[in-house]
Amino acid sequence: MRSARRTGWLLAIPMAALAVATIYPLVFTANVAMKTRREYVLDRFALAESIRWDSFVAAWTTAGMARYFVNSVVVVSIAVALLLLLGSMAGFALSHLRFRGSRVLFLGFLAALFVPFQVIMVPLARTMADVGLLDTYAGLILAYVAQFLPFTIYLMTSYFSGIPRELVDAARVDGNTFYGVYRRIMLPLGKPALLSVGILNALFCWNDVLIALLVMRSADQRTLMIGVTTLRGQYSDNIPTFAAGVLIAAVPVLAIYLFFQRRIVDAITAGATKG
Repeated sequence: MRSARRTGWLLAIPMAALAVATIYPLVFTANVAMKTRREYVLDRFALAESIRWDSFVAAWTTAGMARYFVNSVVVVSIAVALLLLLGSMAGFALSHLRFRGSRVLFLGFLAALFVPFQVIMVPLARTMADVGLLDTYAGLILAYVAQFLPFTIYLMTSYFSGIPRELVDAARVDGNTFYGVYRRIMLPLGKPALLSVGILNALFCWNDVLIALLVMRSADQRTLMIGVTTLRGQYSDNIPTFAAGVLIAAVPVLAIYLFFQRRIVDAITAGATKG
């Protein structure tokens, strides 16, 4: 018993140190955002004298974070919806429909997971410029769908493969078309996987900077993460406003994680059971 307690303490100490090292940057940024410029210059590590929201208001209004926030919400929402629709349909087809070349198609999607985005940057930019999608919301949404669809298809195919084929056969005997089986059987049973992959794709798209920088050029069409990178140049002498902009960009990600934390664990557990 004493040995187990000692082992527990030995594990708790480094884990606590890691937790502090992870949380400290967020606490430091929040403290800086609540300071005045004078307080920051005098001592950047001291606690703020009082809780102020001036920097958040300045970042949200004058720095254009409100518009960038709306741009990100629109682009990410449509991209994730398309990813779930296309990924679930492809996953159902590749896992339960028997057609020539299905294995080759699955391996092709799997191989796409290992292609770094930097390899396709130049062809993607040239293609979008040729078809008039450069610097448009539609171009950015399609770029996100193309980049994250192989990952979505892989997860949905793996999940749907764990659903007994007898359910599909029984539904077909009852007169359902393949679309009916997908809508009435696969989508309800696939909710845990859809939720999990939807959250992950939302985080990927929301935090992306590279693809957004490549596709979007106009200042009024920037996403929130591009807006944060430009804030550093605009407010190099006003670090509290820059820190407030960083927190505004991070809050949705933290909210998604905190709200869906248990659901993500449940979805992963359900996926492992199905697999």
